[in-house]
Amino acid sequence: MIEVEDLEKVFVVRRRAGRLRRTKHEVRAVGGISFAVPRGEVVGYIGPNGAGKSTTIKMLTGILTPSSGRLRVAGIDPSRERTRLARRIGVVFGQRTTLWWDLPLLDSYRLMRRMYRIPDDRYRANLERCTEQLGLGELLEVPVRQLSLGQRMRGDIAAALLHDPEVLYLDEPTIGLDVLSKAKVREFLRELNADRGTTVLLTTHDLSDIEQLCRRVMVIDHGRLMYDGGLDGLHAVGESERMLVVDLERELPPIDVAGCRTVRVEGPRQWLAFPAGASAAPLVAEVAERWPLVDLSVREPDIEDVIARMYA
Repeated sequence: MIEVEDLEKVFVVRRRAGRLRRTKHEVRAVGGISFAVPRGEVVGYIGPNGAGKSTTIKMLTGILTPSSGRLRVAGIDPSRERTRLARRIGVVFGQRTTLWWDLPLLDSYRLMRRMYRIPDDRYRANLERCTEQLGLGELLEVPVRQLSLGQRMRGDIAAALLHDPEVLYLDEPTIGLDVLSKAKVREFLRELNADRGTTVLLTTHDLSDIEQLCRRVMVIDHGRLMYDGGLDGLHAVGESERMLVVDLERELPPIDVAGCRTVRVEGPRQWLAFPAGASAAPLVAEVAERWPLVDLSVREPDIEDVIARMYA
């Protein structure tokens, strides 16, 4: 569904070099990335601010023209056939709404029905589905400017799906949402992908979205693709660690076991770190045999820590 090969985007920036002189400098926002996304896959596309995520999305939608490389979405060159592509994609850009600010939410949807020439029966079915699953029933007659950020985000997601796009680009789709609303949006996206096979490219700083929605993740930094694979592989690349939390009968010196390190001691409780890819069974067996054990638990690595290690 998405094919990217050696994609580059270079911006020319003019900087002051005296009172009247300006010099040209090139800023490489995206530097030769390549990837492919099959139909129906949900992919997380993450990176720090300024990494090139939004620039990539804008090239995939046709808003920006690549400096070089090859790009196809549903077999279409976005920069050459942007209007044709618009009927096959849906886009939600975080802080930028596609809704009409002074109109009620429902009026924005009616305008979009005419813009995309959506058949009446399909429009009604999609609107009903989005309204029910995203909790928009009480908001349809409310002007967009009176909606909270979280309510508007749900409204934008519905707007992006009224015309049944084959590809959905989501930039921070759960920003401003409370815990219950986040869960509702995630469940909606899971059902959308399962029922309709919609291809989803998700950029977010909330890594819980990635863990709950994506089997594959791409990490971009300084315009280059650092990682492309599953979450398990991400832990391996990021050299993440699992944590064995041990409760002893009494306070003792730090536990010394091969293959792990004691990172923290608080009274009779100790925290032992070991590689995420290693089995906990030998470690647990040795601790139980050599120390007066009361209780223990194994904590999985936090994906946020993994990503932070990669950026560092």
